[in-house]
Amino acid sequence: MSADPKIRIDVRQISWIRPLAAEYSSNFNSLAALYAGDPLQPQAWHDAIRRSRQHPRQRHALASVLRAQLMRRGAPAEALAAAASLQDDNSVAVVTGQQAGAFGGPLYTVLKAVTAIQLARRTSAEHGIPVVPVFWVEAEDHDWAEVRSTTVLDAELQPKEITLPDPGGAGELPVGALALDNNASALDSLLATLPATDFTEWVSAALRAAYPDGVGAATAFARLLDTVLGKYGLVVFESNDQAAKPLVADIFARELQFPGRTSALAAAAGAQLQALGHQPQVTPAPDAVALFRMDPQRRLLRRDGNGFVAGEDRFDATGLVAEAVDHPERFSPNVLLRPVVQDALFPTICYVAGPSELAYLGQLRGVYEHFGVPMPLIYQRGTATLLDSAAARFLAKYEVAFQDLQRRDDATLNRLLQAQLPKEVEGALAEAAQQLQQAMQRVIGVVPAVDPTLTGAARTTLGKMEHDLGALQNKVIQAAKKRDETLRRQFTRAQAQMFPSGQPQERTLGMVFFLNRYGPALADRLLEELPLESGHYLLTL
Repeated sequence: MSADPKIRIDVRQISWIRPLAAEYSSNFNSLAALYAGDPLQPQAWHDAIRRSRQHPRQRHALASVLRAQLMRRGAPAEALAAAASLQDDNSVAVVTGQQAGAFGGPLYTVLKAVTAIQLARRTSAEHGIPVVPVFWVEAEDHDWAEVRSTTVLDAELQPKEITLPDPGGAGELPVGALALDNNASALDSLLATLPATDFTEWVSAALRAAYPDGVGAATAFARLLDTVLGKYGLVVFESNDQAAKPLVADIFARELQFPGRTSALAAAAGAQLQALGHQPQVTPAPDAVALFRMDPQRRLLRRDGNGFVAGEDRFDATGLVAEAVDHPERFSPNVLLRPVVQDALFPTICYVAGPSELAYLGQLRGVYEHFGVPMPLIYQRGTATLLDSAAARFLAKYEVAFQDLQRRDDATLNRLLQAQLPKEVEGALAEAAQQLQQAMQRVIGVVPAVDPTLTGAARTTLGKMEHDLGALQNKVIQAAKKRDETLRRQFTRAQAQMFPSGQPQERTLGMVFFLNRYGPALADRLLEELPLESGHYLLTL
């Protein structure tokens, strides 16, 4: 392996990448019926732009909502200008998003956003139109346990989980409705855990500005993204903004007018996906409606006879449709309807998706058609492992396969140490094993002439001798381990960075760890170094 600062690994060789994601990038035609077009084909982008422009939108109202939200958070001028450009009928958007993870969420938060910014820039240059990158903060999910923690490496490269205190209503109210409180202890713990760098003071200031006591969990997440990425024109949108709900009230009403239709269409596409050899991401219940009722808890609506139920409450069908039109703030889309709402609100031509999102979006083409909303292209987010120079030199010097570092046993390290044995030791052990086999095979061949029952005893003796020779070889390897502690430390250090606790770095370590290591230039460097082409990249920053 060379010391190249940018190394590509085929996603089909990466164990944690779903087979669907690998096939999407390498054999799109097999999945073409499930999506709106191949994002690798230029004509698909022309078609997506045309579809988006033809769809009627409330652009000025959207721009007003965005401006008010960005101003409340103190977003950079570049983000405000990008949001204002969405008033232009020629403008389109490249959208990505995720839940409001603690302290910015995992590394893939910034990888998603960077991919969206890159695509927006490229599309704008190629088509000569305004293309706005948008980050949709999923603020209406109530699974607080999933987003309350982040993991960073301490000075000894040990993973440490930092958890925000549970605010009132945690686990019951949507995350966006939770007011964070007593954050100081979690912030202090995080900053004490992070290794001191030239950027720790900047990180501390950014976190304390984004996460003061009393701030909403989604707003805090959005503020941090504004700080890190807003200057690149990224428009961060909190999806629980009630001012935006009237712009998609017709979507909520249609879902209630045709209850079960979304679930049926998604289930049919799921069966099609399964027939192609891929597991559906969502298996909706037949009576499920793709809406939650917010009152203020988030409760899933279900069909019940001619009406609806949410928890123990029943609702008349006609009255609930009217309520969706008059009070859309009382409703929230589920995972199947959320993309349709998003792309009715924004002039989306492309959505940057993670592997799991790619799967459920493959179940929604018919749902988009049902609501008359153009389905965007789906582009897989950049996937990467960030290395420091020491880890990159280790991989290059010893030609260690990146994937082998994910193993949690000593097999990879033992092979590496064995490869470092002096050639004469390795040769002597190999020669002894070969000669032992040859000599004992001759014995096994001749002893039956004396007594046939001795064959078994001879084979047993061979096994014991091989075992003893193997034990000697292991002792030599153990001696090499003690002799070469430097190599062991280099291995452990590289492994801890790339696979903390045996898990992929981009899914495990928080974005804040890398901000502390690389500072505010992290996004700049990723925008320069992270390729848009499919693959998992080892990037030395």
